[in-house]
Amino acid sequence: MTKVKVRVPATTANMGPGFDTLGMALKLYNEIEVEEISGKTEIYNGGLRSEEDFRENLIYKSIVSAMNEQGYSYNGFKINVLKCDIPMSRGLGSSSACIVGGITAANAIMQNKMDMEDIIDLATKIEGHPDNVVPAALGGMVISIKVGEDIKHSKVNVPDKLKFVAMIPSFKVSTALSREVLPKSYLKEDCIFNTSRSAMLISALYNNEFDKLRICFEDKIHQPYRKGLIRNFDDVFKKSKDLGSIGEFISGSGSTLMAVVDKNAEKFVSSMKNFLNELEDTWKVILLDPDLQGARVLN
Repeated sequence: MTKVKVRVPATTANMGPGFDTLGMALKLYNEIEVEEISGKTEIYNGGLRSEEDFRENLIYKSIVSAMNEQGYSYNGFKINVLKCDIPMSRGLGSSSACIVGGITAANAIMQNKMDMEDIIDLATKIEGHPDNVVPAALGGMVISIKVGEDIKHSKVNVPDKLKFVAMIPSFKVSTALSREVLPKSYLKEDCIFNTSRSAMLISALYNNEFDKLRICFEDKIHQPYRKGLIRNFDDVFKKSKDLGSIGEFISGSGSTLMAVVDKNAEKFVSSMKNFLNELEDTWKVILLDPDLQGARVLN
């Protein structure tokens, strides 16, 4: 029976003005091991047997979706989550990691019957939108758009000097709730505001125009409505700016807040930890680089 081990990166999506369009993979990983077995599917977390119904497990659902699509016969699987560093419901692509990890494992078991576009298309169908799953599969920062049933994507160069500081609170924000708070329609000027900043963000990254990034990460489509779900949002953003960040944004739908820094990154992290320790919630601060590889089979 075939056994495969897969590593999948965390992702940060939206990145300010790029709602449901921009996403980037980060060097924070989950690792799963999937083995074909002849009996009932078993799921383990760190070697401990899970009591959850395997049919509700997103990794399992993604595996069988890939195999069903390719007409591959299967019986059961032993799924072991070896490493789970991506926190759940924090806007760092935990569900996308499960989906892309499951499809990638299934594809390896099937001797790579799916190409990358097949993987991306199926992952988007399962997730519902491409902004997290595409960078999780490809690595790097990616622009992704839907064209009918197809996904078109293009990678964006992220300057090596840029670091991303994830500030992860102890409280969760569900994707469903974060979408409920969004309005049904937007003013024309707000749409122009976001379009202009998305366009300039890509140009500023390519041209290393770091002085323009602060305005480029501004947004009027989702962050003004979601900030109320994240305690101390304004205080954390203000402190980030005071400590020298060159931009901030909500990671995905939250609750993680992201600061972008180009110098004194370690000093920023230590000072931010001291500040966050004074707040009512527990916060974790992680300095991250972009992941440029995406999902990978490790064996």
